[in-house]
Formats: sequence, structure tokens, C-alpha cells
Amino acid sequence: MMGNTGRRGQTPSYILGLLFALVANVALAVQPDEMLDDPALEARARDISAGLRCLVCQNESIDESNASLARDLRILVRERIMAGDSNEEVVAFIVDRYGEFVLLKPTTGGWNWLLWASGPGLFLLALVVGMAYVRRRSLAAGAGDEGLSPEEQKRLDELLKGEEG
Repeated sequence: MMGNTGRRGQTPSYILGLLFALVANVALAVQPDEMLDDPALEARARDISAGLRCLVCQNESIDESNASLARDLRILVRERIMAGDSNEEVVAFIVDRYGEFVLLKPTTGGWNWLLWASGPGLFLLALVVGMAYVRRRSLAAGAGDEGLSPEEQKRLDELLKGEEG
């Protein structure tokens, strides 16, 4: 008897599915031959790699990507660490070589501030233009409410009397 597991034989498939889901989330593309022997240096390499974009996949870090360029970047990170570079120096070296696009979280300095500010700036501009448009329309609608001039009213009265009679 299996208890409250339902049909016989389903429990192992659920457990197996859960195990595969957990392993898939933990599995990274880093190969054993890339790893450093020193756990502290390997942890630094993983920390740096988590912030670098795969230039092929563009939506994954180099630690998650199986692309050959990502592998080359992972090896380069480890070589720079072994050469004695700090984390900042390793990132600066790779950014100098591949450009700021390689960073998963781009900086807000330099000309990037323009990209960061353009969204809110354009929203505020659209808000101001929309408010000006609505105000101008309401003023234009209110401007035609002065009524008729005495001559126009007289002519209207004449026309209306002609239709009635």
C-alpha cells in the first residue's frame, strides 16, 4: 500500500520531475576543466562571471551560457584572477576589450545617464504636451459660447418666424 499517493507508480515520476527541475536550475555551463583549484578564487570567478553578459546569447551570464565565446570569457576571467587582478580590474579588462555591453548591469555614468533618463523624461514631456492640448481644446470650446450678435439674433428670429408661418 502506498498511502495517499494516488495511482500506483506516479510518486517516483513526480519526485524525478522535481529532481530534474532542481538540477536544471543549479546546473551552470562551467566545465570542470575551467574551474580553479582554490575554492576562494573559484568563488571570485563565479561572482565576476555572474555579472558578465554572454555576447552570443545576450540574455544570460557567461556562467549560464554554453556558447564557445562564453567559455573563452570564463577562462579569461580565471586567467586574470590567477595573474593577481582584483575583481574590479578583471571587469575593467573585459569591458575595455569587449565594451560596456558585456555588463549585465550597465553603469549609469558617462553617456549612459542619457539612456536611463530618456524614459522618464519622455514620459514627462508627453504629460506636459497632453495637458497643454487638453487645456487648449477646453479654451477653444469655451470661446464659442459668447452667443449671437444682435444682428445675427434678429436674422435667426426672422428665419424661425418664416418657418412657423
